[in-house]
Amino acid sequence: MSKLIKIRSFLISISILIFTIWILGYSEILSIKYETKDFSLVDNKESKYSSELANLNKNAYFGDLHVHTKHSFDAFIFGTTNSPDQAYLYAKGKPINHPLGFEMKLQDPLDFYAVTDHAAWLGMLEAYSDPNSIPGKLDFAKDLHGLNNPENLNVNTTPRRSNIFGNLIANELVTPSKNPFKLLMAYLQKDTVYGTRAFHRATHQSAWKDIALAAEKHNEPGKFTTFIAYEFTSSGPGQSNLHRNVIFKDSNAPIQPFSIIDSMNPEDLWNWMDRLREKGVESLAIPHNSNGSNGQMFKLEDWAGNPLTLEYSEQRSRNEPLVEITQVKGTSDTHPLLSPNDEWADFEIMNNRVASPFYSSVPGSYVRDAYLRGLSLEAEVNINPYKFGLIGASDTHTGAISDDEADYHSKVGIIDGTPQLRGSVPLEDEVADALLGGLNIIFPDTSEYDGNEFMDSGFLEWGASGLAAVWAEENTREAIYNAFRRKETFATTGSRIKVRFFSGYSFDDSILDSQDLISIAYEKGVTMGSDLLHQDGKTPNFLIWAIRDAKRAPLDRVQIIKGWVLPSGKPYEQIFDIGCSGNNKPDPISHRCPETKAKVDLKTCKISKNIGSDEIKAIWSDPEFDPSLKAFYYVRVLENPTCRWSTWDAIKNGTPIRPNLKSTIQERAWSSPIWYIPPEGETLRNILPEDV
Repeated sequence: MSKLIKIRSFLISISILIFTIWILGYSEILSIKYETKDFSLVDNKESKYSSELANLNKNAYFGDLHVHTKHSFDAFIFGTTNSPDQAYLYAKGKPINHPLGFEMKLQDPLDFYAVTDHAAWLGMLEAYSDPNSIPGKLDFAKDLHGLNNPENLNVNTTPRRSNIFGNLIANELVTPSKNPFKLLMAYLQKDTVYGTRAFHRATHQSAWKDIALAAEKHNEPGKFTTFIAYEFTSSGPGQSNLHRNVIFKDSNAPIQPFSIIDSMNPEDLWNWMDRLREKGVESLAIPHNSNGSNGQMFKLEDWAGNPLTLEYSEQRSRNEPLVEITQVKGTSDTHPLLSPNDEWADFEIMNNRVASPFYSSVPGSYVRDAYLRGLSLEAEVNINPYKFGLIGASDTHTGAISDDEADYHSKVGIIDGTPQLRGSVPLEDEVADALLGGLNIIFPDTSEYDGNEFMDSGFLEWGASGLAAVWAEENTREAIYNAFRRKETFATTGSRIKVRFFSGYSFDDSILDSQDLISIAYEKGVTMGSDLLHQDGKTPNFLIWAIRDAKRAPLDRVQIIKGWVLPSGKPYEQIFDIGCSGNNKPDPISHRCPETKAKVDLKTCKISKNIGSDEIKAIWSDPEFDPSLKAFYYVRVLENPTCRWSTWDAIKNGTPIRPNLKSTIQERAWSSPIWYIPPEGETLRNILPEDV
């Protein structure tokens, strides 16, 4: 009996111990997950800034909200040693070095920037590479020791880096710990952090602190704006891309970012953002590379496969007011299969899922399709989770955006840092011999054209893109963030084209030459990102003003893309050219401008002189307007053709242009939409800054 009592006492003690550990551990996890901090430095420049020079008609500001540095595991594997501090210096116009040693420098500084390193395994790879660090003492870390020492920053290390990347993704980063206590804690607390041997919380938090403090250090109100930010790198079924960048409004941010270590479900991310918002920490998330989502980014059901609800729609709209429409990994405006009557739909298309050899399903993966799905949902169940604005970004993994076709250094670092690696020029024998062993992940094959061997990879579908742009009163965090929230934003592929877009019921051609044009437009209409309410069956007018980037090509045309649904919910779209270069006018039947006469010399990349426009300004009304139908309208601006980056690579290398690649490109810009709201049915209003 005494033996049974001892056993029972032992079991009770163990249970109490486990329960105590669970309670303490769970409390710790919750406190960490929702604990916040004011990262502002002692010298708070934001608080000292005066807004006396604010422009009520707003200025155009250009930036990038998608930048990776050495703290991202993939960036470090592929040679990036640039820190957040160096990334911000680059955005301000200072030169920094590419992993292969050459200098990277912007032609003109940017107005705002955000380092968005992958939250999962933040800072881990640099720690693994250091044999003296705690993570560096793990057995698998031996292969990473000294990975980015100067002597290893060369093309010949590409096979090693590729294999390290594949092994980490497939095995080590998700391998359970051998420590039974850690596994028990992971189970009890439902926190996989504790269950993986690769994760080191102190390293993770130190990298996050470095990112936040770099943003605070470089924020200069009135001159240059930074945001504390990170990337939530989630995937859905079939390796479908569901990545988001999370942008915090000010210095208040969590002490640890929410990542896929916490949950793969983006809805859990929104719950976390809402919880922090209740504590005064404001943020927004920006989905990107919907083109590689395999139809999952804009699907018609939630994570669990249930029909979308009003609660879902409101939460998604509250937390995701913007979407990236263009970046290095392709453009997500539309696809030729979705828009067969759009002659410009086949533009920088990335056909595969992100980091996958498999094709990405087209429906549910593109912005225009999402807008149409949103209108159909409004017609069917009176919800619309897809009323978002548009921005562009780079997704650079070197700290330095590469948005200039003529000065393209790609994205990932060593593995795509030369024309040979990108596949735009022929492989030299010694380079081919060094690269082709064991590169089944990054470089699947080669192709031969005219006796020359070229590397084949997804890099060929990548583009020199893009930029985020806003209309804001001044260059401060508050003003730019509020522009994000009201969706007064536009995207470009890299050119600093400026796009104005308004709609109202009292615009006419007489105001186009007015000195007070913009003041009138704000006073009498609504701007991009807004709802336009019906007005007694009147037909609205649209004001469009596009101004070229003086250092790039002239403008070819300005278009309005319209989408609408019938009462049955069936969607339609149409493209209208509404402004042509020179003195040309769109054909009233086809709604197309005359074909551009601008040419590109493919031997030198020189473009035609005196063809195209410096600006295009127009008042337009929809000739097929139906006041009873919900619709959206957004602007697309096209430059004259110029050389694509792959053509520039070939010319600089003195080799023929690869024949299966497009030799030219038409850089472009997209505005956020204006949504027309008819008299019938309830209005689903946009969420404005004051509503959050």
